[in-house]
Amino acid sequence: MTEKLHLSPEDDFPEDLSKVPDKDLQVLDSQVQRQLDYEYVAEGEPNPETEFRHYDLDEEFEERDKRDD
Repeated sequence: MTEKLHLSPEDDFPEDLSKVPDKDLQVLDSQVQRQLDYEYVAEGEPNPETEFRHYDLDEEFEERDKRDD
């Protein structure tokens, strides 16, 4: 996993989030959230790729929560 604090739309993103370990998924989520925050401040709106990534991460977290029940 990368040491960057944000994940730009050009950076690699896992194809299958279900295979990403929990800790790495949390780091990835933090990186995408930081990128979203940056895009809102610097560009006034998020990049569609960053939005899709954020949505995919949210879906994966919801799936994992269901599996834990």
